[in-house]
Amino acid sequence: MTGKNSPDQIGERSPATSVLMLLIAMSSIQAGASVAKTLFHTVGATGAVALRTALATLMLVIVLRPWRARFTAASWPALAVYGVSLGVMNFLYYLALRTVPLGITVSLEFTGPLAVAVISSRRAMDFLWIALAAAGLCLLLPIGHTRTSIDPTGTLFALGAGACWALYIVFGQKAGAAYGAQAVALGSVIAAIIVVPVGIAEAGATLLRPAVLPYGLAIALLSTALPYTLEMIALTRLPARTFGILMSVEPVFGALFGRVLLHEVLTGVQWTAIAMIILASIGTTWTASAARASPVPMPE
Repeated sequence: MTGKNSPDQIGERSPATSVLMLLIAMSSIQAGASVAKTLFHTVGATGAVALRTALATLMLVIVLRPWRARFTAASWPALAVYGVSLGVMNFLYYLALRTVPLGITVSLEFTGPLAVAVISSRRAMDFLWIALAAAGLCLLLPIGHTRTSIDPTGTLFALGAGACWALYIVFGQKAGAAYGAQAVALGSVIAAIIVVPVGIAEAGATLLRPAVLPYGLAIALLSTALPYTLEMIALTRLPARTFGILMSVEPVFGALFGRVLLHEVLTGVQWTAIAMIILASIGTTWTASAARASPVPMPE
């Protein structure tokens, strides 16, 4: 997921190129999450998120040089909440991945931006999308003891990540308005201050092993550097509504990468639930007010 603003006009270049960039970005994010999950047995979930956050922050600081930003008393609180929500969101997301399949984790987390889209729209049609999303969640949530049930603790972590994602969107827009692209690097620094010490406490020197660092670099590149760059380019060439609708299919990428790279098999009911949440997200994006400033960003 980036707190960036987008114009509502298509750039001069072909929209197909921008769509392709966005599809590559979503694939990159889920590939990064898949690689991170394979690292859990070595450094744990907290170690993996610490490694990703530290290396990604280093990349962003080098490229964006956030020390040039001008800090003000009025804009600092939004930046602080943005950074904290970013760190806690990724932390809870990785904890959820320990016990919940990737596609389902992404779907549960998507309730955050879905809620923001509904609240910002306030149209009667959105009650239909709320009902559709709620029905999808009921199919995914561990209600009762069936073979399709998922881990309750992991579910709570994923929903908590979704709540943080909602805060990330709201305060990321405010931080972006004050600091521009440098808000991403500044937010990542704040997130690293929160997450990295926890990962070091659990994994310790294991994070610096020669066999581990290449995985960390791959996670940071796939989950942050590459997708953020591609999203930034796509945002300048696609209307906000188109961007938001395309981002709504993110859970499908999560499920597919979970199946191919992690061998996570979902049931028909779970696929149906994911489809319902995706349709609800597309619906809220489609009916959202044209005055909304930016689409729903994707952080992972």
